[in-house]
Amino acid sequence: MFEHRFGEEPFTAGLGDPPGYQRPKRMSRRWRVALLVLLALSTAGAMLLWREVQSSHWQARELNGYAASLRYHVAPGPAEHIRFPNEGPFDERLGYAAIPGFAARLQERGFDIAAQARHSNDLRVHLERGWFAPYGEKTHAGLTVLDCSRETLHAFRYPYRRFEHFENLPPVVVQALLFIENRDLLDTERPEMNPAVDWVRFTRAVMSQLGSQIDPDIDTHGGSTLATQIEKYRHSPGGITHDAREKLRQMISASVRAYQQGTQTMPARRQLVLDYLNTVPLSAAPRHGEVHGLGDGLWVWFGTDFERAQALLAGQAGPSGDTEAQAQVLRQAVALMIAHRRPSWYLGQGRKDLDQSTDAHLRLLAAAGIIDTAWRDAALKQTLVFRDMEKDPPLLPSTASKGTTAVRTRLAGMLGTSLYNLDRLDAEASTTLNGKLQEAVSEYLGRLGDADFASSQQLMGDRLLQPNTLSEVRYSFTLVESTPQGNLVRVQTDTTQQPLDINEGSKLELGSTAKLRVLATYLELVAELHGRLNGLAPAALRATEVSRQDSLGRWAVDYLSGPNDPSLGAMLEAAMERRFSADPGEQFFTGGGLHSFHNFNRSDDARNPSLRESMQASINLPFVRLMREIVRHTMYQVPGSTARLLEDDLDPRREAYLALFADREGQAFLRRFWRKTDNRTPQDLRAMLLDGLTPNADRLSAVFRYLEPEASVEALSAFLATRLGDNAPPTDRVATLHERFALDAFDLPDRGYVARVHPLELWLVAYRLRHPQATLSEAIAASAGERQAVYRWLFRTRAKDAQDTRIYTMLEVEAFLEIHRRWTRLGYPFGHLVPSLATALGSSGDRPAALAELMGIIVNGGVRRPMHRIADLKLAQGTPWETELRSIPAEGERVMPPEVAQTLKKALSEVVEAGTARRLAGSFQSKTGEDLSPGGKTGTGDNRVVVKGRSGQAMNRTATFVFYLGPRHFGTITAYVVGPDAAQYRFTSGLPVQILRSMGPVLLAHLDGRPDSGCPANPGSG
Repeated sequence: MFEHRFGEEPFTAGLGDPPGYQRPKRMSRRWRVALLVLLALSTAGAMLLWREVQSSHWQARELNGYAASLRYHVAPGPAEHIRFPNEGPFDERLGYAAIPGFAARLQERGFDIAAQARHSNDLRVHLERGWFAPYGEKTHAGLTVLDCSRETLHAFRYPYRRFEHFENLPPVVVQALLFIENRDLLDTERPEMNPAVDWVRFTRAVMSQLGSQIDPDIDTHGGSTLATQIEKYRHSPGGITHDAREKLRQMISASVRAYQQGTQTMPARRQLVLDYLNTVPLSAAPRHGEVHGLGDGLWVWFGTDFERAQALLAGQAGPSGDTEAQAQVLRQAVALMIAHRRPSWYLGQGRKDLDQSTDAHLRLLAAAGIIDTAWRDAALKQTLVFRDMEKDPPLLPSTASKGTTAVRTRLAGMLGTSLYNLDRLDAEASTTLNGKLQEAVSEYLGRLGDADFASSQQLMGDRLLQPNTLSEVRYSFTLVESTPQGNLVRVQTDTTQQPLDINEGSKLELGSTAKLRVLATYLELVAELHGRLNGLAPAALRATEVSRQDSLGRWAVDYLSGPNDPSLGAMLEAAMERRFSADPGEQFFTGGGLHSFHNFNRSDDARNPSLRESMQASINLPFVRLMREIVRHTMYQVPGSTARLLEDDLDPRREAYLALFADREGQAFLRRFWRKTDNRTPQDLRAMLLDGLTPNADRLSAVFRYLEPEASVEALSAFLATRLGDNAPPTDRVATLHERFALDAFDLPDRGYVARVHPLELWLVAYRLRHPQATLSEAIAASAGERQAVYRWLFRTRAKDAQDTRIYTMLEVEAFLEIHRRWTRLGYPFGHLVPSLATALGSSGDRPAALAELMGIIVNGGVRRPMHRIADLKLAQGTPWETELRSIPAEGERVMPPEVAQTLKKALSEVVEAGTARRLAGSFQSKTGEDLSPGGKTGTGDNRVVVKGRSGQAMNRTATFVFYLGPRHFGTITAYVVGPDAAQYRFTSGLPVQILRSMGPVLLAHLDGRPDSGCPANPGSG
């Protein structure tokens, strides 16, 4: 039996058929038509699909319409909703991924978001799906630094070398790249082609991936186009494709980007070729950093000049027909196109493989007709010769000035990044620097190494410069302008070629400039005494209790009790007229010991000058005595003062202060002994300690039994025999010594006394023998009891004089803590002061920039305004993440009474009119009538190594002048020499004063008030 089939007519029998057989009837017309229609539709669909694969016509229209909805614009203030990229090498290098963190850090430092990009709803959804934002990405970006008039000071662009336009690409480079990576990319017959997908290549890749799941030995093929490769190394995590989902993200993002500017994609495809050649990652090179693009790759890896390479690859071999050079450059270019697949391998350990692969590709290029056989053969004869990174590192010349380096360093710190990464950010920073003035000052200071020029500026002579030492003297200069928005740094430069900025990054002994800080503290204390005492009735004033050690407090009471003008201004002027002896004959107990001080000019020794006169002539001893008065006053006036316990033998706090002294002194000795014992073996430690002893049996036994408490009598006997030889004691004597110097027989101080060695040194050697891995902090913590025991003699009442000396030392330390607090409020840059009267003469160090800040407080009438170098920062301009941050104008903080500032400013003007800076008098005369009368304070210092308590070799010499020019400008100028030859130099602060005078015309050209002479103080700048 035969079944009747659906769609067929019933069976019928025909002639010649076997009996009972029926032929099937023909298919009905209806079903024949249906099948024909289905076949036609399938064929048409396949044809349409093939046409779409070839032309991308419908993709072009749909994706172009979709891309057009992905918009953004920039508006004032922060955006409510904005999605930044989280990862991707380019997003990280250009700083886009870090913008939220940058903004948060800057907002903590006085900046606010002035404007930011807003995303359309479609763009927000697009980004939330995980796709990359379509926009005209920058292939050549970096940090730009502008001055206060918006002129460029610094412009870093990366990559360094690039092809400017598609037309600049040598045709052989384009053809070779497309042959290797994406052969149909520039097909002119497909104007709407989607460059993100090569369907034939993609299908082959998919099939090979499926096959590899069945047979792991089957080779897999990549399906990436140039468009998806660019998306990968720019935006995918780590610059690689982790899985199929990531590949899909790359393809979708590249497709949308391709149609953003229209349905015709040839311009976008050409841009892809240009962008790829300019930005393809080519590993990182030592002492250079990351390498991107063919131009940088040729220079970094092979030392090939980029412009020369362009000419050779374009067939311009020159009149001599340098075919060998053409062949070498072609080989290098092809090698780099291959190397991008595994750049770290091919450009590192796999260079031999790269050479072989390059040979194979050159043959294929010739077979494809891209290069002729002559060029191929010449290139095959070459080998890749890489740059010698040790002998010829690919270093880039530094073009940043000291001012821009200071700005970049500050900005990098604010953003929490490095200078290397900062320069590669897509950012523009506007600064307060006056670029023209910065350049003029830098040029002037740079010429001071020329003897003829220095002589023409009256800089040669005694206490100035000498012809044979000009080249070693360095100079730094800072100029600041006071504005309602803050103190704006206009010039910051120095003549060193080092990244360290001497103005802000140094700690120098700037000599007599410290007298300005001392005088400021003194006048502040006078103002505080006036505020506390001025309202008291005469009887109450006379009854005010003042310690006999507090001469400043006594003077204030006497002044306000007498027939004097009680106003603060008058009292401050009277305080300036107080006299302090310049006699160097007195010794001063300070810093835990007796010290002597000297005047710079011996002719001042017999003087008894007023403070005004001492300031003008910068006389040392009056300021040493003034500092002593400040210290003693502070001892008695600080909250909870304990200075009076010196006068009371029974004060219970004496013991606590003695314990503090013992702890402090013990730590100082322990640190000294730690340095002495550091990096020594156990044998070296024992030898070091024992070799310092006068050898006798008692001393050696006392030390040995402490270091080896468990050692036997026989061990002690062997030890003494080794150390004393024939003078070693007999056996019975050794037994007595072993028992006598047992560990519990002597405490640490007595054992040290017997051995004639400092007890803490003995303790530390024993501790390090038992704890060889211990740190200094652990040793200090473990020695707390021993440090107290070493100084137990202080607690005996019969040692009262010694107690008072130690207590005074601790009280002086406390006083300097309070003085340091005051100095910090006025801009002192370091964490502590040396607790010694020598601080009045500069021993605690300073920085030129910090002195400028103090001068700014004085110029601003006692108000400390923030110091600004950066006005605004624009990040990611022209991208969907554009963000502009501006400094918020901040009100200054009053840190000094205006009367004190006025008194100090007057004293500084007198230094110029009749003191150590008098050569500057009358030198700044503005043509516009603006008052630019100067004032300032000079200082000269030698930083010397201290050897056994005495000043030894000078390590540098400095001469500084901190100044103001009129009501708005102030700064510092410093001359210095670094190194052991500094002792040969005799210049004093007269040198920077004369430099400022000679530089007057340069400064006046920018400061005299003319509209084109300076920089505008923008209300929103900082």
